[in-house]
Amino acid sequence: MKAKYLIGAVFETVIKGVLLVFIVIFVYRTAMAAYDFGYSVFAEEAVSRSGGRIITVSIAEDYTVRGVAEMLAEKGLIRDANLFVVQELLSKHHDKLKPGIYDLSTAMTAEEMMAVMSAEAGEEE
Repeated sequence: MKAKYLIGAVFETVIKGVLLVFIVIFVYRTAMAAYDFGYSVFAEEAVSRSGGRIITVSIAEDYTVRGVAEMLAEKGLIRDANLFVVQELLSKHHDKLKPGIYDLSTAMTAEEMMAVMSAEAGEEE
């Protein structure tokens, strides 16, 4: 009887230990991913550091920020569309992007691109 109880207690302890290890690993990886994403929101660098290439983009009248972000990602102007959506949401350019045709560079940050796309006519650069 004592042997069964002892084996059960050891087995229960091992299971709890393994479960605890998995929980700690999950929390650690999730925290690191959240930190990396949060850091990127405010400190993301341009796709190209110097020079870059100019790409012409067109924003339609019925645009959505998600659509613009996906288009910019497809053209190689930004790395992550989800990140651009969050950056736009938190920037001073929120809800100010205007339809039009813009020349953007891979050397521009997302903030600089939003500034160009939200500028009044005659204000650009």
